[in-house]
Amino acid sequence: MPRSRHNALFALITVAALSLTGCADPAEPGAGSAKGEAKGKTPTTDVVSAVKKDEAAAKLLPEEVRKAGTLRIAASTGAPPGAFYEEDGTTLAGADIDFADAAAKVLGVKLKREVASFEAILPALGSGKYDLGTGNFGVTEERLKTIDFVTYINDGQGFAVRDDSELKEVTDLTQLCGLTVGTTAGTTFEVTLEQNRGRCAEEGKKPYEVKTYADQAAVWLSLQQKRSDVIMSTINGLRYAVSQQEGLRFVNEFKRLDVGFAFKKGTPLAPAFQAAVNQLKKDGTYDRILEKWGTTGSAIEESQISPPELKGPDPK
Repeated sequence: MPRSRHNALFALITVAALSLTGCADPAEPGAGSAKGEAKGKTPTTDVVSAVKKDEAAAKLLPEEVRKAGTLRIAASTGAPPGAFYEEDGTTLAGADIDFADAAAKVLGVKLKREVASFEAILPALGSGKYDLGTGNFGVTEERLKTIDFVTYINDGQGFAVRDDSELKEVTDLTQLCGLTVGTTAGTTFEVTLEQNRGRCAEEGKKPYEVKTYADQAAVWLSLQQKRSDVIMSTINGLRYAVSQQEGLRFVNEFKRLDVGFAFKKGTPLAPAFQAAVNQLKKDGTYDRILEKWGTTGSAIEESQISPPELKGPDPK
C-alpha cells in the first residue's frame, strides 16, 4: 500500500494520534501499560540511545559482519505497537523498531533498514536480499522449515469485533461459521483460518468467509465499515487498537506464539542476536521497551534460537 494511502487509513482508525496507555485492562492476562505517556500521543521515551556495546555478544558475529559494521534489515509496518509510521509519514516507531535498534547497539553494528510488505520478507531472507527481518513474525512449525528465529517477545492470535456483535469468546473456530473474518495476507491468521474453514461444512454450517488485506489499517476499516464481522490479528495489536477506537472490543486470546527476529535457515547471526536480546534483559533495556509500548505481558524469560512452536488450544 502506498505510504500516503496508509497514512490516510491509519489516521481514520487511530484518533489522529497514537498511545499505548490503557492498551488493555491491567486485570486481563497479558495486559500491559505504558508508563509516563499521555493517552492520545505516541510514546516517545528514548529507550535505545543509552544501550552500550557488549563485546562478548559482538564477538559472536561473523568476522565479515564485524568488519562491515552493517546489516540489512527488512521491516514490515502496519499498526502499533509493532511498527508503524508516525504522523510525519517518514519516521518509524514501535516495539519492533526499538528491539532491533537496541540489539544492533549491543552488537556494535548499524542497521540499513528497508520497509517491505509482511508477506515478502520471509522469501526475501531466503534469497539473501536481507540479513534479517522484523514484522511480529510468530514461530511456527511451517516457518521453521526455512527460517531461523531469535525470540524476543511472546504474542499470538486473537479476535476483535464491533460492540454490536453477539460473539463473546472464540474457543473453537466453528463459532465463526457464517461470518466474514478479516485478516492480514500472508500471516499465521490466514493460514489457521483457511486450514479450518472446511470444518463448518462438516458440521452442517455455512462456512465463514476469509477476507485478506495487505495492510492492518485496511483490516480495521473492514470491521468498522461492516465488511468484516470479526477480525483476527495479533493480541498486542488488537488490544492497542480497541483502546483507540470507539465501538470495538477485544474478544479473547486464541493462541500464544513466540515472536522473533527472522533469518535465513542456518544463519550464523543467530547466536549473536540471542546474546544481544539476553543482554538487553540483563541491563534493563528489555523491560523499558515493553513498558514504553504497553506490552509487559509479552515478556519472555530468555531468548531462544528457533524453539518449537508453542502448543496452544487445538484450533478445532
